[in-house]
Amino acid sequence: MTYTAGIDVGATYTKAVILSASGAVAATALKNTGFKLGEVSRQVFEAALANAGLHASAITYIVATGFGRHTVAFADTQATDLTASAHGAAWLFPNTRTILDVGGQTMKATRLDPQRRVKSFRLNDKCAAGTGAFLEKTARYMGYTTAEIGALLAASRQPVPISGVCAVFAESEVINQLSLGSAPADIMLGAVVSLVGRSVQLMKRVQMEPEFTLIGGILRYERMARLVREQLQTDVNVPPPDLVQHVGALGAAVLGRRRWEKLAAQPAEPAPRPLAPDAAPAAGA
Repeated sequence: MTYTAGIDVGATYTKAVILSASGAVAATALKNTGFKLGEVSRQVFEAALANAGLHASAITYIVATGFGRHTVAFADTQATDLTASAHGAAWLFPNTRTILDVGGQTMKATRLDPQRRVKSFRLNDKCAAGTGAFLEKTARYMGYTTAEIGALLAASRQPVPISGVCAVFAESEVINQLSLGSAPADIMLGAVVSLVGRSVQLMKRVQMEPEFTLIGGILRYERMARLVREQLQTDVNVPPPDLVQHVGALGAAVLGRRRWEKLAAQPAEPAPRPLAPDAAPAAGA
């Protein structure tokens, strides 16, 4: 059996997905990106191989994506994160037309055509208040870890309004709410509500249309998807928790699979034709 791999070098995390010839996800891996992008991409790839119980020789094609895709020296080719995410989302949900991708450093809305081509996209403004980094900073300021964000959101009953249009001002609101005695869980939910409001506005700017698929690390928190559903007043697709953060890497592996299938379908180069008897070179020529 042949396998393809996708490596997504993101600003916060680097992810890898190995896809089997049958289209099943054989393994995933994830690691903090840090500043040695080439090294971490190799480490994540090797971790995915170990998780799948495979040797590198089993991988027929590797596609790199993400902002650090050009640092993956062992990749066969690269794809933009928009293209990879489009193919990954459509692989999981074939009728996807609008994608919301909320990561640690960026938030992107993308509209696709029926052939999975990107027709329109928008990025968040250069401000951490529009990304998952703001949620992580809010949690840390209140004395919680990133791993505890989900529990905080589940415990909240009433969000505290967080209306700051930039991370600095929003953080000031968090400080003020803590001094007023607001519950940390309600402050965290208020931060998520603010993030959802920004994300829906971004989707409107790409002239969103159903089906909607939500991806990215922040979608690990079920409350986020629920709030987007309420804002849009319709259902949305969300990948399983073990894949929601790996959709870009999955799309890269899908692109690798299609590229390999095309290469495998090409006819082999014909062998050189033997010289005819009367065309044989003369002795001593």
